Amino acid sequence: MTTTLSRLLVLLTALGAVLVAATGPAHAHASLTGSSPADGEVVATSPERVELTFSERVSLTGDQALRVLDPAGERVDTGEITDLSADGVVRHGVALADGLADGTYTVAWQAISADSHPIAGAFTFSIGAPSETSVRLPAQGPGGSTAGTLYDLARFPAYAGFLLLTGGAAFLLVCRPGPAVRPHLQRLMLAGWTTATAATLALLLLRGPYTGTGLRDVVDTKTGTALLCRLLLLGAAALWVAALTADRARGRRARAALAGTGVLLAPATAATWALAEHASTGPWSWLAVPADLVHLLAAGAWLGGLAALLALLYRSPVPVPRAAVRRFSRLAFWSVVALAATGLFQSWRQVGGWDPLLSTRYGQLLVVKTALVALLVGTAWISRRWTARLADPPAGPAPDAPDAPDAPDAPHTPPPAPDGPDDPARRAQLARQRAAVQRTRRQRDRDRDSGRTGLRRSVLAEAAIAAAVLAVTTALTGSTPARTEAAAGTSATAPQPLSLQLPYDTGGPHGRGTALIDITPGVTGENVLHLRLEDPEGLPNGAEEVRIALTLPAEDLGPLRYEPAHVDVGHWVADDLRLPRPGDWELSLTLRTSEIDQTTETTTLTVG
Repeated sequence: MTTTLSRLLVLLTALGAVLVAATGPAHAHASLTGSSPADGEVVATSPERVELTFSERVSLTGDQALRVLDPAGERVDTGEITDLSADGVVRHGVALADGLADGTYTVAWQAISADSHPIAGAFTFSIGAPSETSVRLPAQGPGGSTAGTLYDLARFPAYAGFLLLTGGAAFLLVCRPGPAVRPHLQRLMLAGWTTATAATLALLLLRGPYTGTGLRDVVDTKTGTALLCRLLLLGAAALWVAALTADRARGRRARAALAGTGVLLAPATAATWALAEHASTGPWSWLAVPADLVHLLAAGAWLGGLAALLALLYRSPVPVPRAAVRRFSRLAFWSVVALAATGLFQSWRQVGGWDPLLSTRYGQLLVVKTALVALLVGTAWISRRWTARLADPPAGPAPDAPDAPDAPDAPHTPPPAPDGPDDPARRAQLARQRAAVQRTRRQRDRDRDSGRTGLRRSVLAEAAIAAAVLAVTTALTGSTPARTEAAAGTSATAPQPLSLQLPYDTGGPHGRGTALIDITPGVTGENVLHLRLEDPEGLPNGAEEVRIALTLPAEDLGPLRYEPAHVDVGHWVADDLRLPRPGDWELSLTLRTSEIDQTTETTTLTVG
């Protein structure tokens, strides 16, 4: 490969890595959809456990996976996480110590999504009444550190190496370009194997810091197992490549045996991605995993084969036979068909509609990838036209033969007579002159064949676009699927508990203060109301009688009357509060602090 081409490919690889880095760390692919107690909820008594509900399967391993901290920052959970999932609902819980005191408690959790990405979060709930808390959790979750950035970057060469390895092997076995180009394809496959192996090893070592777990915990996870299996399969692939490019592999039986082995190795290696990433989660995963295998193998045959063709067009000592180029053209066509079919299925599965396609990061990256693939197919169509114009190289002795005759019009200066029949210096001079003549002939043949010149240019353009496609694809695998992000957005915008502060003054000596009202979950239907009375110094305040009335003037509904139960000093609870319709409700609070001191305060609350 020429120096200019090598520099260009290095530049494309660097640009691909920059694009992957610019997309930021991988986002959560599962989300917390609910909890008990809920975020911000105030419960009357100490709960027996804390439960978390997720949108997809997750793995909670390690001592820090689920912690419950009291206002002083001390753990009050037992540390033994229980899987409570049932009927398609993903739920995990941890038991709490008995008789927890009143105050605000913090729940901190971190987990691994089923598609290998770390997620984390925290929320608070209160027992009896909210309080100050000393808990300070880190703002940055797993995946956002330097290790997370390096992990995301290492994914690009892992994919690229796999494509080069499988594409070079497919080109050699299917297109049969001839023994003269075998060393160049061997170097391409060796480069792909080295890149994929080094990147996989880096991913395995970075996995622990990336997820915030130890190496032993990493190995026990689905992703860690997949990375270890990939290393073992790449070790077997090294022996396979050595056998494939050996002289004894040129027989028909040997080639058939090696092809059969490759048919087993390539899908098994691709499965280490399909079984550990997006395809393994979400709807229709039983079909998505084999579809992802086909997608990866088709990408290897097309894009990796494209890299092999590019290397031969610029590096091969002989012109690539027209038959080999046409075989690759057919292989690329059917690979594109397979890519389109599996890509459409995966897009429908991960996006699910037009709105997420344009409103989510995953959908936007998918649009960019689709545009790049369309451009790549257009460039490939130009390459097919150049392929149709190719002429076979002239028949004659191979250029590498030592007795190849010079062409009539080749520049050649007859060598001077040697000083002696066994003069080593003269023999070396003759060899250099013969090599120069051969290089001149090859360059002349390439320049005269306009079809090959046009094909080299179009294939080079294809390789440049393919590098961008690979970078966007890598970014896609590190992004939250659109359907998950849309679901998480819906959950995030769900109505929050309603909180009201209502000053009051009954006129008595201890009748002034503030009423704190919390209504959970603050939506239509059944709710729980907590009422706390505080005096001007913020201390609990008493009352002899408390009544609440709710009216919806817009629909002439109400008043709905409630008498909350007294549960503690300055604390009342109505656990049967019902808001049958959305709208602006008027809440009337009646407080009596003595036989004659009483007041009714009114405020408005909006129910979605």
